[in-house]
Amino acid sequence: MQLFYNANIDENDHNFYFDKEESQHIVKVLRKKEGDQLYITNGKGYLFEGKITLATTKRCEGNILNVKYKEKHFYNLHLVVAPTKMNERYEWFLEKAVEIGVDEITPVICQHSERTVVKTERLEKIILSAMKQSLQFHLPKLNEPISALDFFHRYKDEKSSKYIAHCQEEKKVLFSKILHPFPQKLIVLIGPEGDFSNEEIKTAFSTGFQAISLGENRLRTETAAIVACNVVATMATL
Repeated sequence: MQLFYNANIDENDHNFYFDKEESQHIVKVLRKKEGDQLYITNGKGYLFEGKITLATTKRCEGNILNVKYKEKHFYNLHLVVAPTKMNERYEWFLEKAVEIGVDEITPVICQHSERTVVKTERLEKIILSAMKQSLQFHLPKLNEPISALDFFHRYKDEKSSKYIAHCQEEKKVLFSKILHPFPQKLIVLIGPEGDFSNEEIKTAFSTGFQAISLGENRLRTETAAIVACNVVATMATL
C-alpha cells in the first residue's frame, strides 16, 4: 500500500482533492489516473480509501469510499534531542524515531551545543515522509527549538515521567529497568556531543528529571535517541 497525506480531509468528508504540487506527483510521476484507488491519511489516525475521479497535473480529486481509524499506541513519547553537528545525523534520527514510534519531538539547544540553528521546515518534511513510508496514520508533532534551561522550567509541572541521559559519572538506572510499571507519558532528554552542562543537569534534577543509562557504551546523540525510542517501544509490548 502506498500512503498519501492530506491534512485537509476529515472523517465526515465524502470527497478529496490535492494541491497542484501533490497532484503533479500523483499523476505525472506515479501515473495515477481516473478510477485508480488512493490510500490517504490526514495524520490524525484516519485512513481514507478513495477513488480518483479527476486526474490532472493541476488538480487530482476523487470520492472517499471507506474510512477507518487506527488507535495510536497507548503511551505518549516526547523525545527532546539536541541538534547534532551534522544535519544528516539529526535527520536520520527523526526518520528512524518516527518509524519506531514517537509522538512528539523537540530540538533542544544546550550550552555545549555545536549547532544552535534548526530549520524545522525540512525536518517536518522528513517526519511526514517517514510516517507515510512506515504506513502510520498519526503524524508526530515537531516543536520549535528551545533552550534546555527554558525547557526544564516550561515542563517543570508536566505530569509525565521525565528522564535525562547524560554522560557524567554517577549512579544511574538502566532505562529499560525503570519502566515498571510502564508510564503513560514519557519525556526523554538527549544532550549534544559535548553533553549537558553542570547547570543544565542540576536544573533537570530540580525540575523532576531522573538520570538514566542507555547501556555501557558511550553513544552519539542520534544513536542514544534511537536507543531510547526503541527501549520504550519494546518495553511497551511486554
